[in-house]
Amino acid sequence: EVQLVESGGGLVQPGGSLTLSCAASGFTFDIYALTWVRRAPGKGLVWVASIDGDSGATTYADFVQGRFTISRDNAKNTLYLQLNSLKTEDTGIYYCAKSRYSRYRGPSSAIADTDGNRGQGTQVIVTP
Repeated sequence: EVQLVESGGGLVQPGGSLTLSCAASGFTFDIYALTWVRRAPGKGLVWVASIDGDSGATTYADFVQGRFTISRDNAKNTLYLQLNSLKTEDTGIYYCAKSRYSRYRGPSSAIADTDGNRGQGTQVIVTP
């Protein structure tokens, strides 16, 4: 059974930083692409970033604009998301997700590819 447990969220002021972690188990970690998605209050899921399972190549949503960094430690079965220069609009619940594929397949399928394989989320609140 796939298990994904996020941690590291919290309350931070605009311009601040957080590091989110996701401990994974129940699958061969280094094979699959991994993704962070988020849900702002009252809104739907939005893809944030992905990292491929084979090459470790990374891809980010346009709104990230160089502020976030996704990484993975295959030895620790852990996914990370470093959040810098946070804005109030970054507020939301951040979910770690496992793709059914080894590579990110584009923004139109990023969320569907992870259906059924997401954690419970960790909340990020950015407020003055």
